[in-house]
Amino acid sequence: MAMLLSLRVTTGFSFQSCRKMSVNPTFSGQKSRIASAASSQNIDRKLPILLFDIMDTIVRDPFYHDVPPFFGMSFEELIESKHPTAWIEFEKGMIDEMQLSKKFFKDGRSFDLEGLKNCMRRGYSYIDGVAELLYDLKQNNYEMHAFTNYPIWYDEIDLSYYRLRAEMAHHPLQIVIYRYKMIEEKLNISTYLSWTFCSCIYGKRKPDLDFYLEVLRHLNVDPTSCIFVDDRLTNVKAATEVGIVGLHFKSANMLREDLSRIGINISADEHHKN
Repeated sequence: MAMLLSLRVTTGFSFQSCRKMSVNPTFSGQKSRIASAASSQNIDRKLPILLFDIMDTIVRDPFYHDVPPFFGMSFEELIESKHPTAWIEFEKGMIDEMQLSKKFFKDGRSFDLEGLKNCMRRGYSYIDGVAELLYDLKQNNYEMHAFTNYPIWYDEIDLSYYRLRAEMAHHPLQIVIYRYKMIEEKLNISTYLSWTFCSCIYGKRKPDLDFYLEVLRHLNVDPTSCIFVDDRLTNVKAATEVGIVGLHFKSANMLREDLSRIGINISADEHHKN
């Protein structure tokens, strides 16, 4: 379980002040800070707000186990063969899927793009126990958002137009769900949370601190009123640098315990079946 860092920051905070003031409080201290932040903000919404990474936090990531065999490679061979920045550019919405297909490999070799997408689609499934946890949080009326690095799969949509709209309104609109059609159609994640903060919309990726600041600007709450969950410790640490409460995901059961320790009400529904 990662260290939790908490910081009360108001509008106009800087990265430098966050780094200087960061501390390493206990769970009980974190709980009191979250409660204090929630009670001090005149916002008609339930706090704290929960932010979830998607891949390998909510959904199994097929890239590590399914994609290498699709290409007839080991994972190490795939990493060595693929272009070093193509997927990152795809996740940031800088290139579309046809451009990805042309530069996915260093040597420019062609491959079956639709076959790759089908391979990934088949590999998507909920991490054990996560759907039940999301259900219980939803039943307790917590506001939940995806905060994830993931690409668009619709090259025919003019992404620049939607990104401009998002930047102008600090609002990713409600079109994000269509970017995640492959996951959404299979798992119906929007039943539990909103596809709000996605790298392909904002042109930024975790652990870029500016992406975290964009989230705070959009939500318009103090950082300590947000809890961020991610399987990558680097991303969790970045969240704590701007004052967001960070939880390192290891399993659904451990996340339940961590959330309960910092005061998140989770009442399990024994009759719920995913």
